[in-house]
Amino acid sequence: MAGKDKVRVAIIGLGFGAEFIPIYQNHPHAEMYAICQRNKEKLNQIGDAFDIPKRYANYADVLNDPDVDAVHINTPIPDHAPQSIAGLKAGKHVASTVPMGTTVDECRQIVEAQRASGRNYMMMETVVYSREFLFVKELYESGKMGRIQFLRGAHQQEMAGWPGYWEGLPPMWYATHCVSPCLHLPNKLADSVVCHGSGRIDEKLIGKYGSPFAIETATIKLRDSDLAAEVTRSLFNTARQYVESFDVYCEKISFEWTRIEHEQCVLHHGEKPERVTVPDYAKLLPEPIRRFTTKGVYGDDEQHLSFIQGSGHGGSHPHLAHEFLMSIVDQRPPRPDAVTSANWTMTGICAHQSAMDGGKRVDLPRF
Repeated sequence: MAGKDKVRVAIIGLGFGAEFIPIYQNHPHAEMYAICQRNKEKLNQIGDAFDIPKRYANYADVLNDPDVDAVHINTPIPDHAPQSIAGLKAGKHVASTVPMGTTVDECRQIVEAQRASGRNYMMMETVVYSREFLFVKELYESGKMGRIQFLRGAHQQEMAGWPGYWEGLPPMWYATHCVSPCLHLPNKLADSVVCHGSGRIDEKLIGKYGSPFAIETATIKLRDSDLAAEVTRSLFNTARQYVESFDVYCEKISFEWTRIEHEQCVLHHGEKPERVTVPDYAKLLPEPIRRFTTKGVYGDDEQHLSFIQGSGHGGSHPHLAHEFLMSIVDQRPPRPDAVTSANWTMTGICAHQSAMDGGKRVDLPRF
C-alpha cells in the first residue's frame, strides 16, 4: 500500500463513480491514485477538475499498474462480474456497485476468485449504509424494538430512456436495494425464494431478456430463522414515484420508511404512530469525510459540482468508502463480504427464475 495505512484507489467508471472521488481524496486512509474511463475527453475533464494525474482509458492497464491497491468499479451492469473477477485475479481489492452479477455462476466465480486471491471483495450496496437503515439498525440493536416478526422491501423506478442494457431487464436482477435491508438487519442469509410476476411490459422491451413482467414480488425464507421477508421490484410501465425503502415489524416498535420522497419515516409504538427525523450518522465517520453525508456538499467550486450529483442514496457513499478502506487497513472481511454479496444478488436472480417458472420455490446455492 501507499503507506502503512494508506490504500491507493483507482475508480473505474466516472458517471456515478465520480461522486466517490472527493470522498477518497479526503479520507485519512486513502490515496485517490487513478481514474479509468473509456471516453478520453471525459477522463481528462474529470482528471483535471480533481487534479488526478494518473489516468487510464483501459481497465487492463489499471490492473497492470503495481501501485494500484484497490479498484472501485462503477461501470454498466454487464461489466461488474468480469471486471471484479479480473481485479481479484490481478491481486487487487475490489469494490463494485450493485449488482454483483447477473447469473449464479458469475456470483460463484467472484466468491472463488476472492478466496483464491486473499483480497477483499465488497458489493457497495447503498441502502444498508443509508441514514434510514443505520437509524433502524441502531434502534434494533439497542433492544428497544424487540423481536423482529417480518420485513418488507420495495424498489420501484421508471427506467425508460436509460442506456440500452436496461431495456427489459428482469426487475429482480437488480433487487439488492430492497433485498439487502431485509437480510442485513437480522444478520441472516436467504435460504429460498418464491416469486410471482405481474402485468406486462411493452412488447419491444421483452425480446432482449425474455422477461415479460412489469412487477415481480418475492417472498424470501431466511436461513436458520423463523423469519420471512417480502420484496417488490419494478422497472418499466408502472406509475410510481422512485422509491427505495424497507419496513421492519417488531414486537415493541415497528419502522416504516417514507412512501413519498422527503416525508418523515414512521415508528409505530404499538398502535401509536410517530413521525421521526432521521440523523445523518456522520458521527460514524472520520471527520474529514463527514460533510459528504449531506446532500449537495461535494466540492468547492462549480467545476467539481458539474461532475457529481450530490450525496444521494441516503448519505451512504462516505460510509461505503470508509467500510471498504477500513476492511483493507484492518485486514478483515468487509460488510458485506463476497459470500453475503452473492447471497443478496442471487436472491433476485433466483426470484426471477421462480417467476418465470410460475412461482416455483427455488433454493439458493450455498458457497
